[in-house]
Amino acid sequence: MNKIVAPPADNSTTFVLVHGAWHGGWCWNKLTPMLRAAGHQVFTPTLTGLGERAHLLTPEIDLATHIKDIVSVLEYEALHNVVLVGHSYGGMVIAGVAEALGSHVAHLVFLDGFLPENGKALTDYAPMLPMRDDGWRVPAMGTSRDFGVTDESDIAWAEPRLGDQPYRTITQPVQLSAQLYDAFAKTYIQLTEAPWFVEAAERAKRQGFRSYTLLSGGHDAMITQPKAVSEILLEVARS
Repeated sequence: MNKIVAPPADNSTTFVLVHGAWHGGWCWNKLTPMLRAAGHQVFTPTLTGLGERAHLLTPEIDLATHIKDIVSVLEYEALHNVVLVGHSYGGMVIAGVAEALGSHVAHLVFLDGFLPENGKALTDYAPMLPMRDDGWRVPAMGTSRDFGVTDESDIAWAEPRLGDQPYRTITQPVQLSAQLYDAFAKTYIQLTEAPWFVEAAERAKRQGFRSYTLLSGGHDAMITQPKAVSEILLEVARS
C-alpha cells in the first residue's frame, strides 16, 4: 500500500475519534472540548446501528459497514493528515480505514484498542459474548461500571446510552496489508489489564509503536479521565 499524505493547511491537527462496541460518538463529549480548546479539529462519528443511529440497527451490519462509515467521513469532509483514534473495538475499524484510505491518515492511535492482524476478527482476540435470542445482537458486556465508570453522574449519563452491538461486526475478519502499520506514525495507549489489551500493547511495543499506560481511569477513561487522555492525544499531535 502506497501512502500519500497531503500537506497540512495550518498548524492544527485533525482528530477523528472512533468509539468502541456498544458506545457512540457521545462517549467523547467530555474529551473533545479539551482538544478543540487547543486549536484542533475533532470529529466523533457514531457507527451505524449505535448511539443516536440505533434506529439503523440491522443483522446485515458488519465490520465493513463501520469501516465505510469512517472512510466516508474522511472523504466527504475532505480530511487529510488525520490522527485516527480507535477505542476498544474501534481499533478494528481504524485498521480497516487505514487499509482502505491510508492517503488521508497520518497517525493511528489505539486507545485500549484491539490491534488486528490480517485475516483476524475481534473474536480471535477476546471471547465471544452471549447474543440475544434473535441471534444477531450482542448486548453490552455489563454496565458502565464494568467499563470503569465510577462517578454516579457519569454512570447516569452513560448507562442509558449503551446499545446492542451487531454480531457480524465482531466476527468479520479484517483484511490488511502485511506491512500496513509500518506506513504510519502509531501510538498505543493501554488503559486496562484485560489480557487482550495487555497482549495488544505488548505487540505494539515490539512493532515500534509509541506507548503510554494509563491504568487509573478504567476502559472508558475518555469519560472518567478526559484531561489525562487529552494530554496524551495533544502530545501525539505535537509529535
